[in-house]
Amino acid sequence: MEKWNVYVDYIMEQAEKLLAIDSPSGYCREVTDYLLAELGRLGVDARRTGKGGVLADLGGEDGENAMLLEAHCDTLGAMVTQIKADGRLKLTNIGGMQAANAEAENVRIITKENGVYEGTCQLTDASVHVNGNYGKTERTWDTMEVVIDENVRSREETEQLGIMPGDYVCFDPRTRVTASGYIKSRFLDDKLSAAILLGYARYIKEENISAKRRIYEHFTVYEEVGHGGAASVPQGVTEAWSVDMGCVGEGLSCTEHQVSICAKDSGGPYNYDVVSRMIRVAKREKIDFAVDVYPHYGSDVEATLRAGYDIRHGLIGPGVYASHGYERSHRDGAENTLRLIQAYLK
Repeated sequence: MEKWNVYVDYIMEQAEKLLAIDSPSGYCREVTDYLLAELGRLGVDARRTGKGGVLADLGGEDGENAMLLEAHCDTLGAMVTQIKADGRLKLTNIGGMQAANAEAENVRIITKENGVYEGTCQLTDASVHVNGNYGKTERTWDTMEVVIDENVRSREETEQLGIMPGDYVCFDPRTRVTASGYIKSRFLDDKLSAAILLGYARYIKEENISAKRRIYEHFTVYEEVGHGGAASVPQGVTEAWSVDMGCVGEGLSCTEHQVSICAKDSGGPYNYDVVSRMIRVAKREKIDFAVDVYPHYGSDVEATLRAGYDIRHGLIGPGVYASHGYERSHRDGAENTLRLIQAYLK
């Protein structure tokens, strides 16, 4: 709808900016600095949590029946686990990063004190004209390595650069936005939804809206390793949603143009009353949506429940194809997600 264009444009711009900031789980200081600055520019009260996330207070009337929207700004990535004898790096993955999806990707190696080095994640012995088993080799983290873009040929020379086990390895997101409205990038999960929460915060402020319920937003930093939403739930919250990617794939009905409403994932069913109301609101407001069951998925808000919080829970998000790989979504999916949040809480 035309009236939402300004907010969707903003969401797409913010998604590109967030995607450009490296933030594998646990290495999120720069992206949360950005979120705090942007929320401050919007006039939103926000603070850094003890775990390193960002908690924003959008205001609202009923603080005893408050709503919490959760999106994560941490991504997949890797960490140096060994410097090999030839100076190349063996990795361990962070979150669900797949070795097969990492092959031939440019990376940045974040050292503790000596800055950032570039490199490429490759199959060990990656030259097809040399390695006769290139096509037969299974891609695992034991068969992959990082070739550093420095003149190093030994463990000692790599160590002299200041690289050591425990250093983060960040993968190039390769973000592109097409004229037809598609956004392609690594880590749309979940920076597109983090941008949607920024868009909703801007909408609340610019439209001078005081919601009937107090509304909080939590940008978490450990979702990809399972405990992002396990803390920092403000007093008075009775309902929480994960705003994360919606699954697109064989056997599911969602497309990249829709908002996905998840009825159940690998952690079990979401709150029946919440899901039912989402569907009613989407139908009433003519929001393009799909309801699906995700076979291999877990969310921030499930970590919130497992931490013992007595709340109702839900999961929505823009449809994203090729999850945990080179992902793709569309501005329509962002708009429909934003509109569902707005309509549910208006």
